[in-house]
Amino acid sequence: MAEVLLFHHALGLTDGVGAFAEELRRVGHTVHVPDLYEGRTFTDLEAGAGYAQEIGFGTLVARGERAAEGLPAGLVLAGFSLGVLPAQKLAQTRPGALGALLFSACVPVTEFGGAWPAGVPAQVHGMDADPYFAGEGDLATARALVADAPDRRLFLYPGASHLFAEYGAESYVPEAAALCLERVQCFLDGVER
Repeated sequence: MAEVLLFHHALGLTDGVGAFAEELRRVGHTVHVPDLYEGRTFTDLEAGAGYAQEIGFGTLVARGERAAEGLPAGLVLAGFSLGVLPAQKLAQTRPGALGALLFSACVPVTEFGGAWPAGVPAQVHGMDADPYFAGEGDLATARALVADAPDRRLFLYPGASHLFAEYGAESYVPEAAALCLERVQCFLDGVER
């Protein structure tokens, strides 16, 4: 079974993020879910993003790096939206990373030192009409990440919801979330520890 470090989105460590982690634990994976907001949560994406800007993205990434300290090298790094920042940085820079799961966001690899590391598989999941993912360049970045890389995959789901796997939220899309979870579980089952 895989060990996963999962970072939350701009709403903070919500019940929906916890429910996603629990689904992975239920099938035997170990999942760590640090709180980068230190207890704050939001119900509005714009307010949560504003708080992230106030704290500073560098601070949030540093908190993510601290969350990885003391955990084994062989982690799968995962993040929802804003949480992709620390997840992707760790996947690209932390020795021994076993994989990356990026939900509703993807950052150019040049942000974290250049090329994607060889032997680190990845999945990127997003909705094809999500104004943030598709409309702000993340989709194009994801396509570049997976181009000519058989161990990296992009999965697009029909719809415009940004946090489509956020259980219990208005943005939740059950069919897409279920398929995403199934694909994630297959990915984790295939990761070698």
